[in-house]
Amino acid sequence: MQTGGKELTDMDSSEPDNLKPEEQKSSQTPEDMKDESKVKHLENLLEELDLTQCYTKKLSLSRILEIDLKNITDEPARRKSDLPWYFLKKVMMLNVKCTSECESNSDDETGSAYLDLDNMINHSNTEDMVNPLDIITALFLCSDGFLQQEMALKMSMCQFSVPLLLPNCDTEQCTLMLWAMRDIVKKYRPQSLSQSKGFIEERIVLSELPMVSFVRLSECSLSKSEILNKLLSNDQQYHNTFVHHNMECGDSPRRISNGLTEITWYLPGGNTNIDIFSQPVAVANLRGDIASFETQYSFLCQTSAAVFVFFDHLDSESDSVISLLKSQNKKAQIFLVGNCESKRFNLDTVKNLATKLCFSNNNIIFKTKQKNEAHFVKDLRKTVRNVIEKSELKMKIEKMVDIAHELGILVDEDFSECQTAKKNADAITAGNQDIHKYKEDQLPRQGQIWKKLTLLQKEEFRLRHVGSKNIEHYKSDLQKQKTELRKKQNSYEMSTAMANFITGISSPGTERFYFLKWMRMNLDNVSHVKLSELREKYKEKCKNSENKEEIKEIDRKISNSSLGTEHFFREMGQIYEASLSLPETDRSRQQLQHLPKLCAELLLDGFPLELVDGDASNIPLRWVSDVLSQLSDLVSPNRKIRVVTVLGVQSTGKSTLLNTMFGVQFAVSSGRCTRGAFMLLIKINEDMKNVLNCDFLVIIDTEGLKSPELAQLDNSYEHDNELATLVVGLSDVTIVNIAMENSTEMKDILQIVVHAFLRMKEVGKKPKCQFVHQNVSDVSAHDKNLRDRKLLLDQLNEMTQAAAKMEKKEENKNFTDVMEYSPDTGNWYIPGLWNGNPPMAPVNAGYSEAVYELKKNIIQLLGNCESSSNNIMEFKEWVKSLWNAVKHENFIFSFRNSLVADAYMKLCTQFNKWEWEFRKEMYTWVKDAETIISNFGTIAAKSETSDMREFLGFLKSEASTVLSAWETKILDNLTQYFKQTEGHVDLVEGYKEEFSNSAKILRLEIESGVKYQLEAAAEIRHGMTEIIKIKESHRKEIEKAVCALIDKCRKKKVKMTNRELDEEFEKMWRETLEKLSFSEQKIVNVTDSVSRYLRENLKHRGSRAQQLLTENNLQDFGNESFKHTAERWLSKFKHTTNKVFTGQDHIKGLSDSIIAACKHSVNKQVKKKINYHDNYIQEILRMIDEKLKNHQDVKINIEFEVSLKQHICGFAARKFQKMHEDFLEENDPYRCLTKNKEKFHEDFKDMFHERDQCQKKAEEFTKQCLKPAVEDFINRSLGPDIIGEMRKLEQFSTRMSFQYSILLDSLSKEDFQSYLSYIRSYEKYVKTWILEQIKKHFSNESTVFEFEERHLQSCIDSINSAINKAKTRKSDGFKAFIKDICKELGDKLVISQDALGAFMILNNADKEQFADWLTASVSDLEKALRNESKESTFEMKLQHLCVEPQDELFKQLIGCGKQCPFCAAPCDAGGKAHTEHFVSLHRPQGLGEYRKFSTGILLTDLCSSNVKSHKKFCCIETQYKPHPYKNYKEILKDWKIQPDESLEASDYWKYVMTKYNRNFAQEYEAEPAVIPEAWKKINKEQAEKSLKESFYI
Repeated sequence: MQTGGKELTDMDSSEPDNLKPEEQKSSQTPEDMKDESKVKHLENLLEELDLTQCYTKKLSLSRILEIDLKNITDEPARRKSDLPWYFLKKVMMLNVKCTSECESNSDDETGSAYLDLDNMINHSNTEDMVNPLDIITALFLCSDGFLQQEMALKMSMCQFSVPLLLPNCDTEQCTLMLWAMRDIVKKYRPQSLSQSKGFIEERIVLSELPMVSFVRLSECSLSKSEILNKLLSNDQQYHNTFVHHNMECGDSPRRISNGLTEITWYLPGGNTNIDIFSQPVAVANLRGDIASFETQYSFLCQTSAAVFVFFDHLDSESDSVISLLKSQNKKAQIFLVGNCESKRFNLDTVKNLATKLCFSNNNIIFKTKQKNEAHFVKDLRKTVRNVIEKSELKMKIEKMVDIAHELGILVDEDFSECQTAKKNADAITAGNQDIHKYKEDQLPRQGQIWKKLTLLQKEEFRLRHVGSKNIEHYKSDLQKQKTELRKKQNSYEMSTAMANFITGISSPGTERFYFLKWMRMNLDNVSHVKLSELREKYKEKCKNSENKEEIKEIDRKISNSSLGTEHFFREMGQIYEASLSLPETDRSRQQLQHLPKLCAELLLDGFPLELVDGDASNIPLRWVSDVLSQLSDLVSPNRKIRVVTVLGVQSTGKSTLLNTMFGVQFAVSSGRCTRGAFMLLIKINEDMKNVLNCDFLVIIDTEGLKSPELAQLDNSYEHDNELATLVVGLSDVTIVNIAMENSTEMKDILQIVVHAFLRMKEVGKKPKCQFVHQNVSDVSAHDKNLRDRKLLLDQLNEMTQAAAKMEKKEENKNFTDVMEYSPDTGNWYIPGLWNGNPPMAPVNAGYSEAVYELKKNIIQLLGNCESSSNNIMEFKEWVKSLWNAVKHENFIFSFRNSLVADAYMKLCTQFNKWEWEFRKEMYTWVKDAETIISNFGTIAAKSETSDMREFLGFLKSEASTVLSAWETKILDNLTQYFKQTEGHVDLVEGYKEEFSNSAKILRLEIESGVKYQLEAAAEIRHGMTEIIKIKESHRKEIEKAVCALIDKCRKKKVKMTNRELDEEFEKMWRETLEKLSFSEQKIVNVTDSVSRYLRENLKHRGSRAQQLLTENNLQDFGNESFKHTAERWLSKFKHTTNKVFTGQDHIKGLSDSIIAACKHSVNKQVKKKINYHDNYIQEILRMIDEKLKNHQDVKINIEFEVSLKQHICGFAARKFQKMHEDFLEENDPYRCLTKNKEKFHEDFKDMFHERDQCQKKAEEFTKQCLKPAVEDFINRSLGPDIIGEMRKLEQFSTRMSFQYSILLDSLSKEDFQSYLSYIRSYEKYVKTWILEQIKKHFSNESTVFEFEERHLQSCIDSINSAINKAKTRKSDGFKAFIKDICKELGDKLVISQDALGAFMILNNADKEQFADWLTASVSDLEKALRNESKESTFEMKLQHLCVEPQDELFKQLIGCGKQCPFCAAPCDAGGKAHTEHFVSLHRPQGLGEYRKFSTGILLTDLCSSNVKSHKKFCCIETQYKPHPYKNYKEILKDWKIQPDESLEASDYWKYVMTKYNRNFAQEYEAEPAVIPEAWKKINKEQAEKSLKESFYI
């Protein structure tokens, strides 16, 4: 039986006959002989582990960090090929279980139904297992230097040993893993520093420590590694540092890891009761027999203070044994460790050998029966302690390289890329002792200059110090100061360090990765000693924040003593940004254009990018934007990203959390906390792309938020708010690290975080949030902390109300109003990081498991994100817009984002499409309905009812059904639109209700128009009924008289000459007319009717209005131009006590606009040549009321309203009176008969002579009846077609595109009058512009001809179809045939009843022949109309349209018609029911005729600047008391006046005002404005650029 644990199966066996497996005997062969079986072992194992390809093409860190299904599945390793990935997954998550849980892939035989105890005893399952050391060795052999480094670091954190010498069976050589260990930094306190509480923190390969090595000679029944674990562990804290025989899979045969030398370190904590050794020591452990691995053994003997050789049996006569143990040429002291309990142990041979080697008792340690394992370990410890205390041999691992070279051992750093990179990095960092001076000399652009630039940038947005100065001149001065600072930056030569740094990161392949790693390590080595000390002082002082000045001084020293690669990249960013202020042709600028691409390539390779410079509290926006643009170019287009961010208090382990979760390392190092914010890119594996709907995961790490006491020291509370807002805005998931212990501090941190979430909700972002509570160790923490979770929710609700009050969004009462949050699913409890007392504590397995669960949850949250994932360019826009908004004091009202704007534009565009489809459908429906009404009661009528009222009711009911269907369709479309996952629709979800209301308002608006048109058509038809009856009666009398005359003439039986027939006809005509009664048409007094409706309209305005109406006669109004004054609300806006506005022109503009619209409407009715109806004046009065309602910025007094309506009604009454009289004259029965006299005369002669009338009548029917009807149909159809065609153009797609196009066109014209008309007579100018665009678009007329052709063809097809159908019917003669045709065409064409009536009498045509001639005539008609269409100009066609495209487009694109109350720029909001008006581009108030009262000088103030200043305005609503512009919302509740997103946003109007300053002054009878210097530098191209930016084109 075995008396002690075995290290591994190939180590030793207590029984000599217990031979090792065949494959392991090979490990005993002399190492100078290349054993093919070893190579085979490697090949086979790599194949089993599925690592064969990785042996030649090494695994990279970025490949391991990719997010894939393995990251988030809990499946154990079931196959051998799973084992390496299982190990990597666990070790990257700092899971101390990474060396265990290797499941066998062999069948489970325990369930056998038969009894076989012998087999149970003898059968070994170990051969099916893979030894953990083989997995580790294989992975190190198959990994590149950076993954090796990361594995070594993580293994060391877990207190596992790491490879010191890595064997390779393939080459029979081993490698010193110096590079792999370079990233390990250890922090410890030797007992010499225990009183002072000081500590040592340094890179372990640079630590000068004694090393103690443990080896075995031949076989050994003691498990050396297990003994070592006990040696290094105290009673309270046992840990398996080394893999040993009694661990899971530890007894599996080693196949490739023999010869592996591992190293670990024992580091004291300064506590004598706990520390095993008072001084630090390195402990090495060689796997395998030293006889087989003499090279490794020799290396250990020359680098160690002592070597402990474990054995069972020593051959004292063997020369090789004596040679191995001789201390000559060996610096190490040799100790023998024997197991007396082994059957092979022979004391005499040990004595003999000891004598030969001159060993004393001190050099030999025995494990005896009398000495239990604890006692044995105690003795061993005592010996090791003596060695450590007395040894003078201390060596840095870095210094072991020479010994390795002497012995032929490879060193992992010995290749050109690594050495060249080291040389380049050393050239930059060598001799750098005074960091502060180094930064000033080598990195001069990022110090005070950058901080001053930051202050100037923020002041430009916040205008805190403008005082009484003119804002625009003040901003101009700030720009000048910025330019000077940029000049100063450009004046510095490129420092040697920066030139070398840029050269270094420009290196090819992996060299630049090595360069950056060397840079980081070198810089850390320089600064970490100083920083560690300062950081500890800072922590101590922060516990008692009474001495605030001392804390502030330490903080300043930390900043000055901090130097990392981020400072070099920061300098690079400043060099690049400064160069952009140089001319584009400047050689210096051109030479630096490649820098963003360099940084983008590094970002893609997994290096972090500094987003926010924590020292200056600013983002170098242009630099970051250009880097992200280059990144977008480097990856495939439209690659999507998701973002995870961590926020929390300082030093709460945020970076460690991210590192554990995602394996990422940010540019922070020992002694330094993250300053600002860094972003890092992780690739998503193909198997997860569809799950997460993205290609990359962006991780953002931020500096810790400070408690208020600390924030006061450096005014960082504002910085924390800015930072939180930015990163929350960029995130899809935000992890908030909080500590429940300090409720006051937690409250303040929560306020910052909640504030950020509230801001995001208000701008349309919906990040998810997870609260992480660290250092909660209890297993039932989640349940026990129910009370704490409730407390947290109460705190969140309280903070929500506080933040809502600050942001003036007090409708948010609870945190759940701001975002989806459940206390049960939104909180995670993470145990403490260390399992025990550092520095020897491993990472807590519970920490790793809890973080892993959090990671899975975050990935699940990302997969369930409702919001669209951004591509890189969209992410860039978020960075820009969020930071620009953050720079303003009022974030929500300052936030403008191109993605939100783009999503809003898309929504507007889509809604406008639906609106146009709705309108177009109703145009068609109304056209058809009007046709049916016009044919009502005629032979073309299809309706069975003869009651017009009943028929009208039926049509209205049908219209209501169609309208309801379309309203529902738009609302359904809207619902479906917001269900999309693409297009960022989530950002504009806040507008959903507005657009739903817009759909309802649109329906009501169209319904009102449809109802009016139906009633108007019905009234026209009703008005014609009596006249038509009289005409019909008269025609019948004439027809009767003509027929009687024909009979009379034929009875004479004398051939009558034409002259005689003419005389007979004349005689008959006179006699018949004398018999007919022509009652005179009654002329209505339209003015009286108009007056009556005007009085009715003004009834609600009281007795004063009625009195004004009686003072003058309506006929006296409307003859001259309108003149009246009104109390203009805008006129009362006094922006300071000495600024005034001349409001009279705006009153004139308003009245002129209303008068013009009403005149246009009246003229449209007159143009129709129809009879007057009271509906017309009612419609005019409704229009006036609506327009006055839309201009509530004018305080309408009764006098103004009455006089305006009298003026319009007076004009309308005269026009309508003439229209009425013209209609009566045109439709006078006597006149109509007389008009057809000649036709009747010809028909009389034809019938008398019995001539064939078929051809003639067919032509007459075609010309008189069909042609006008077809022309009318085309004219009624063409308007909507033209509108539809224009709506396809970008400039007519949305209100904002429309506005942009108008202003761009004005810019290209360079015409002052154009701008003046735009500002003074906006509606008139816009209508004229629309008409110009229509004419321009249809200039070649091919498109409009296509429309005409389509409608013409439709009519001709309908006519031919009607003829063919009529021919097939067995109708009674010719008249029935015509009736059939008319009836068939009754729902499409309106055939004139006059023309048809005249045609139908005196007609003896043959039906069959007529039909043939009619078909031919219709064919001729088609050709004739086509020719006429080609010959007619587009302008002529426009005059005949029933639906005027320019008017309809104006109505659809003019928006709500509201204007900015400060600068009168028109509202750009989409939809009919928007609750907030906004203007994309505000203009200087001088353009709106504001001037200084004292001097008459036009003002340059911009309302978009005023609203962020401390300036005030007063108006009637403020009772003429000064009111802060910042709080304009209190007065103008339905206006959103945002500060300019960028300082160039209003460049368009600045350019216009600068260029035409004198022209405007002359026109406004004022003095020219004093133009700021910065405005004078704006050129036309910049003006156009600002236009594009403002309208997000």
